[in-house]
Amino acid sequence: MPISAKETLSTLLRTVEEEIIPLTRDGVASGSKVFGAAILSRNDLKPLTVSTNNEKVSPLLHGEINCIQEFFTKDFPDPASRPDPRADCIFLATHEPCSLCLSGIAWSGFREFYYLFTYEDSRDLFSIPYDIDILQQVFRVPGTEAEVDVERRALYNRENKFFTGRSFLDLVERLETDEEKEHFLAEIKRVKALYNALSDTYQEGKKAGTQTASAWK
Repeated sequence: MPISAKETLSTLLRTVEEEIIPLTRDGVASGSKVFGAAILSRNDLKPLTVSTNNEKVSPLLHGEINCIQEFFTKDFPDPASRPDPRADCIFLATHEPCSLCLSGIAWSGFREFYYLFTYEDSRDLFSIPYDIDILQQVFRVPGTEAEVDVERRALYNRENKFFTGRSFLDLVERLETDEEKEHFLAEIKRVKALYNALSDTYQEGKKAGTQTASAWK
């Protein structure tokens, strides 16, 4: 029986709060960014792998990429017993995946992902604009359209042959009652607020000159 939008949303929020944030708290203390991720079982939404950004070690270890690496090499190194990313898993990202992480999700075979914060949130709330910058500067090829029309275009296809990406707010729209929608909008706001202190720690470390492997702070 398919898992309802209500149960999915409740579990995703709980996973962020109870599983990802504790790891991210340690990560930002070392200079890594606030981005985290988890891979969940499609059958019961049980976390299979949980991780956070580790750019202290490598600029490529974004939360999603670190999570994928740990899923394949640490938690399920044996292909015979590894859950199939295509059929058995859904992917959770705390922040809308950047171009690197979108490619990692696609190449790894994950067909469905959800995210809490949007690109605009990453830019405006966390002072990290590079997700948008790289998609615009590297992948948005100039054409014959007027600039205003180019700006209206989405930065990537959220539904394509490789995956479907949805925000937590998309799940809210699928809830059955106004009461449920109000409840979960409040829960999303509450869990998002937990990131304020994490962002402060990261920004303070950046100002203090904390060294990481990332070229883009």
